[in-house]
Amino acid sequence: MTLSQVFAKRAATIIHSPQQALSVARELAQTFRAEAARRDRLRELPFEPLASLFASGLGAITVPAAFGGADVSTPVLAEVISLLSEADAAIGQIPQNHFYALHVLRVNGSEAQQRRFFQEVLEGVHLGNALAEFSSSAAHHRTTSLLPDGEGLVLTGQKFYATGALYADRIPTAARDAEGREQLVFVPRHQAGVSVIDDWTGFGQRTTGSGTVIFNAVKVAADDIVPFQSAFERPTTLGPFAQIMHAAIDQGIARAAFSDMLAFINQRARPWPDSGVERANEDPLILDRVGQIAARLAAGDALLSEAGEAIDAAGHHPDAEGVAAASVQVACARAWTTELALEASSLLFELSGTRSALREHNLDRHWRNARTHTLHDPVRWKYPVIGNYVLNGVLPPRRGTL
Repeated sequence: MTLSQVFAKRAATIIHSPQQALSVARELAQTFRAEAARRDRLRELPFEPLASLFASGLGAITVPAAFGGADVSTPVLAEVISLLSEADAAIGQIPQNHFYALHVLRVNGSEAQQRRFFQEVLEGVHLGNALAEFSSSAAHHRTTSLLPDGEGLVLTGQKFYATGALYADRIPTAARDAEGREQLVFVPRHQAGVSVIDDWTGFGQRTTGSGTVIFNAVKVAADDIVPFQSAFERPTTLGPFAQIMHAAIDQGIARAAFSDMLAFINQRARPWPDSGVERANEDPLILDRVGQIAARLAAGDALLSEAGEAIDAAGHHPDAEGVAAASVQVACARAWTTELALEASSLLFELSGTRSALREHNLDRHWRNARTHTLHDPVRWKYPVIGNYVLNGVLPPRRGTL
């Protein structure tokens, strides 16, 4: 029995339009938000919420229309990720690699692979990831191997930061073949030799399941292998597409911190110490800080929308200049939302004080989530690339971190 046959039993909903995608995302976000603080506090892994997410059809919203999907625009996808991340930042991050793998399939998969994997996703299959490694000298270097063994191929290696693998049905895995070229292997989660270890201990994003995956001579079917390296050897939007989702996660964290900050201020019944005003929501200094964050949140939404449009434009007519421009616009959005998430969550921490960590509040999770996730591709990598492009016309390198 194929994965498609197994997971067809889930009877995942098919989403047909961007409006429906956003509506479903808002509805799910409202549900996820209710227990987000408790899940973080207890490190309760979100198996059931994620099952609901992929049964809802949201996991298939980027599937091309030719294969039965809604094929939503990148700005809509970014808004969906942001909505989910505002509700629960861990749940918002987990689908990022799912959509990334679908984009690899879109730009590099054969027609037969696209037909098969897109159909699985329409039926509710969840794609995880196993890309990064502790043993490599840089984030984009891999030592995991995909080598001939008799008449077939075997996958051997160890991965970390495998966000989503713990919950997934397939684990797209980056590996080097016998010629040293990087491939993306769509490995079934329960294939013999695959071990997924829940050893993620980050102090933020605590329930992403971003731990270890071990491949011990895992047998690989040739039609489960999609070229990966070539997606960066020519102009494609794979890099900026990956990054805009990370920017959307940070925007969602910033929104959540801001929303909880407003609620905290407005719920204060006694006077704000030494302010000379009756209530915290009348303090001019607080009003100033709230106004600044509100304006920056609006700017973050605009940057995400513009960057998403640039990605889609470059995807329709991919060339070096268009892809570079999209990468730079996404880098601008990512840098902005990085700093915004940290600023908004820090201000919430500042105003709520040590009580923010009380069990019934757990407001400090927003700062912990922002501090953890913004290190995924540090902002210090973004500004030199932006500056070199603006000042010297140097195109950014093509890779997943840009």
